[in-house]
Amino acid sequence: MAGKRSAGLLLHRGRGEAVEVLLGHMGGPFWAKKDAAAWSLPKGELEPDEEPEAAARREFAEELGLPAPDGEYVPLGEVKQSGGKVVTAWAVAGDLDPALVVPGTFTMEWPPRSGRQQEFPEVDRVEWFSVVAAREKLLKGQLPFLDRLLELVRE
Repeated sequence: MAGKRSAGLLLHRGRGEAVEVLLGHMGGPFWAKKDAAAWSLPKGELEPDEEPEAAARREFAEELGLPAPDGEYVPLGEVKQSGGKVVTAWAVAGDLDPALVVPGTFTMEWPPRSGRQQEFPEVDRVEWFSVVAAREKLLKGQLPFLDRLLELVRE
């Protein structure tokens, strides 16, 4: 996975201590029984020559089945996840009803070495979390995005 780049959006609502973030629980059999550190901001890999912000908007729509929100996109910088993937993110204020999400899907061989291809949702749940709760849910490599968001919404 080294050298791969992803981009995503951290949708948030509220201010100060009341801020909430929208996270998606990763789909597929590997994540099915995990909860802590098994959630992510909506994100995905950049296409060749694609601008990161355009990729973030596209991936939001692909993963959640809803258009990327309008509003000011505030850069949150980059983080490097444990597998080597570099994720670039933007914060955007907005609201979204998780019940409206129609997740995109991906195909993989499952069970392993079975030769059978199965389709899984990219995210199997989408929920709003307080920042305190999000610290338990979010992939460890993405935690810096929460701190950067808090600096923005407390100003």
